Amino acid sequence: MSIKTFQDLIKEVHEKGICQECGGCTSFCSAAFENVIGFKKPNSPPEYINKDACLECGICYYLCPQTNILDDELNKTYHFTDYSSMPYGFAEDVYSCQTTDEEFLKYGTDGGVVNTLLNYLLEKRIIDGAIVSKAEGPFSRKSMFAETRNDLIKSSGIILNISPHVDEVQRFSTYTRSIPQLSHYKFKKLAIVGTPCQIYTIRCMQNLGVTPSEHIEICLGLFCYHNFLFEKSQIEKFEKEFKIKFKDIKKINIKEDLILKIQGSNSKEKIIHIPFNKLINYIRPACKSCTDFTNIYSDISFGGLGSPDKYTTVIPRTEKGIELFQNALDKNVIKNLRLDKNSKETMQNLISKFSELKIERRKEFMKNLK
Repeated sequence: MSIKTFQDLIKEVHEKGICQECGGCTSFCSAAFENVIGFKKPNSPPEYINKDACLECGICYYLCPQTNILDDELNKTYHFTDYSSMPYGFAEDVYSCQTTDEEFLKYGTDGGVVNTLLNYLLEKRIIDGAIVSKAEGPFSRKSMFAETRNDLIKSSGIILNISPHVDEVQRFSTYTRSIPQLSHYKFKKLAIVGTPCQIYTIRCMQNLGVTPSEHIEICLGLFCYHNFLFEKSQIEKFEKEFKIKFKDIKKINIKEDLILKIQGSNSKEKIIHIPFNKLINYIRPACKSCTDFTNIYSDISFGGLGSPDKYTTVIPRTEKGIELFQNALDKNVIKNLRLDKNSKETMQNLISKFSELKIERRKEFMKNLK
């Protein structure tokens, strides 16, 4: 049987419109083989840069989250069987937590837990830095390297301090290419905060011993139902449909729906909730091909779904993740909201529901591609 190559990825993934642009293939190839493939355009799949230099080793094909070549090995490592019996993956338990740091709580999306844990890891010198993402404008984010508390504060939440001028921006996207950042920094131990497709790719890299994944000390995964992508032509449509202006959006959050904090004309802020079924035309197409809502291969997963306002839903998964979580609780770095049995079941059922919805969405989407 011939080895699958990047050319096969183009045919099987890119041409179908299901490339998630995680950057795993480009990160490996750029690090090892001098830019054979890479991203030439923003919010578009990678392309050949130097096709003649391609060794046709097939590793890029193995790393892609859409080929699923290493699923069996990863599932064994991370104790996952199938979504029917484990809708949100293997979990030590599910918690609702909040940071004890007032500054991280103020700027955080939910309970400020993710950046609080990263700051704890930095202070204890367990990591040298972290790859995170920060908001640049409405529905626009980019990856950044954080090595100080101040860096983490800058990246906290989805707070929009400066809105790009719509006339100057061709596309807005909430998805960030974090994995290519791995080869940009000199470090020994790194944390990475990522979406399910990004964490999946990193786990594939670690499984194959692909550089530079050996430097990743811990993976913190975000819940992800979908990311948004706005072509310039869609912005006016969005503004008209929901009667808001992009420039007035001050904060974004995602729980059971899209939550927008809007700066009104009278200087008063208002909250708008938009159901996901009203946003189908603004979702990145590749997100519809993904099944993983809760980031089942991460060390700890985080989201807002199921938790009260200003609290983060936390799912520790691996020994490393459970140890970090417990240490943070013991040191009073974060605190756990004591949920009664009914509240815990309600939260777990809600997470399971969204996990199942994402699985069903993929089935329908892939059916229409064939």
